[in-house]
Amino acid sequence: MAIASSASVAFGERVRELRQKRGLTQVELSERSGFPQGRISEIESGTRVPNLVTILRLSIALDCKPTALLAPFDKLNVTALLRK
Repeated sequence: MAIASSASVAFGERVRELRQKRGLTQVELSERSGFPQGRISEIESGTRVPNLVTILRLSIALDCKPTALLAPFDKLNVTALLRK
């Protein structure tokens, strides 16, 4: 299992937030996105860093723009997140 970085944890928290706002379980999000439930769990916990295609598939499954998934980074010091 990979070590969670601050950036991946922040992204995972955003995915969880949007999933819960939509009343979805991890299983339902996995069915919508085509990813195994375990991968959704890893993304939400920050132990898996998603690539661009994954971000796009999640945005479709969550019915949001890809920028909505990245919105928390607008308020965070991205440089500091990447150093951790």
